[in-house]
Amino acid sequence: MRTANVVVVICIAGMSAIFAIASHGQMDVAGSNKRPKAEAVDDAAGNLHVPDAYRTTYQSLGSWAVSADQGRGSKELHLVYASPGTIAAYSRDGHFPAGTVLVKEVYEAATEPMTTGTVSHADTLKGWFVMVKDSNGRHAGNKLWGDGWGWSWFDAANPSKTTSTDYNVDCLSCHQPARASDWIYVQGYPALKQ
Repeated sequence: MRTANVVVVICIAGMSAIFAIASHGQMDVAGSNKRPKAEAVDDAAGNLHVPDAYRTTYQSLGSWAVSADQGRGSKELHLVYASPGTIAAYSRDGHFPAGTVLVKEVYEAATEPMTTGTVSHADTLKGWFVMVKDSNGRHAGNKLWGDGWGWSWFDAANPSKTTSTDYNVDCLSCHQPARASDWIYVQGYPALKQ
């Protein structure tokens, strides 16, 4: 078998494993209709934190690669997770239900040549961006809540203390182009297009 054919076979096998894992993450727990309950990520005052077990209890929503300013490859990779049941609810209703939690891991990327070509991969964790869907305006006095969401950035060194102070200043400008889709860039999430 030629080297190129071996690479293609390995890539197909890898993608099959990823799809199988993603599909399993959307299945009911132990064959029941109960989904794992996500921990609360906000306190009574509306202060957010990064959930402890999101990698094992949340569903993979998708990923983004941010191009390098110069040269080849990516400068950042963003991996996004959604709280249990979010994908099914969005697929059914066409919107994020109240209480949805989205966690985006932001990594500095490393780019290097490999047999498949020049590749970028996650290298150093920079931090997390956490959003919580709030349909009821329950933290109206908190400057990190508004436009239907709670918003916070957390540096990798401290997942329990946000560095965000006002979502209008710190978060909304990046999400403005996604206003029509509830401030979320849904086009980048294959799981929402099923």
